[in-house]
Amino acid sequence: MSEPIPSNEINALRELSRAVGIDPLQVQAAGGNTSLKEGDRMWIKASGKWLAAACSTDLFVPVQLSALRNALSNGDPRAEKSVDFVEQAFNPHGLRPSIETTVHAVLSQKVVVHVHCVDTIALAVRQNAEALLAQYLDDFNWLWVPYKRPGLPLSKYISSTITPDIDVVILGNHGLVIAANTVPLAEALLNRVREAVKQTVKQTTPPDLDALKQLCENSDYLPASETATHAVAMDSSALAVAAGGSLYPDHVIFLGEGSTIAEKGKSITEVAEANKNENNELPLSIVVPGAGVLTHQSANDSQLALARCLSDVCTRVPEGSAINYLEAKQVYELLNWEAESYRQSLAL
Repeated sequence: MSEPIPSNEINALRELSRAVGIDPLQVQAAGGNTSLKEGDRMWIKASGKWLAAACSTDLFVPVQLSALRNALSNGDPRAEKSVDFVEQAFNPHGLRPSIETTVHAVLSQKVVVHVHCVDTIALAVRQNAEALLAQYLDDFNWLWVPYKRPGLPLSKYISSTITPDIDVVILGNHGLVIAANTVPLAEALLNRVREAVKQTVKQTTPPDLDALKQLCENSDYLPASETATHAVAMDSSALAVAAGGSLYPDHVIFLGEGSTIAEKGKSITEVAEANKNENNELPLSIVVPGAGVLTHQSANDSQLALARCLSDVCTRVPEGSAINYLEAKQVYELLNWEAESYRQSLAL
């Protein structure tokens, strides 16, 4: 049994979802999520699905809104995954709600759009982010949220601090949330905020592909396929930002903790072996200073997208900026979170 999704508004949301999903400066891989509330039902993007495919595949899940909100208010642990609040009769493909479903639920507006805007992240990873953002967002009704684990901890914090007039939420080390009562209003607000927070991008020299190819010989690595991915290796201040630690959740989920930086005089095989993670897995990307970025031949589209995102963020952080990196316990929390393991398992 299935019920048609409300046509006009959901089609508009599909179009907006696709538009942000195909823009790597707003959404990377299966990151980001959108939703639409209709009465006591909320249509939310499914976990692991790409917004870029919003117009070509079924990716919205119907959730019982009041029941989910009651679970949140009562501390019901089922709110974390939200699967028990899915209207399964209208979910023929057995989709699982986004890990951010509770964040969308606590916002009162009808339409919610969450993106991993790289300009926003480049500000939100800095130690003085809230004060900096105040300079850019003076004309907006906005809320600053210091880093919280995505999902329940994040939604609880927003619920406890937000006021009805707030329609822009900046998530520390994470991204941007826009809320409005129609899809066109949400799109217009998103565009206004993105324009307001736009950062200067460092201009870098092209990667040294010949050097990268030589380094790759007899290894399982290849030069990154997108030119933009290499920029982090071609600017010393961007490289320093990447080398300092983990900046935002999706990097940790798809590429692992921190960034692997090649040491001069060592082969790529030696660098890779020396930087295996706790599961004895080789790094999926290696930044080679002054040459470019290498990616493991097994890297999937999601991992490649996040390798590029690192460059897009780091080349927007001014030299000498003090960075607020994710703490070790926060990284551990992400790497051992079942909801993120599920999402990663769906990566293509």
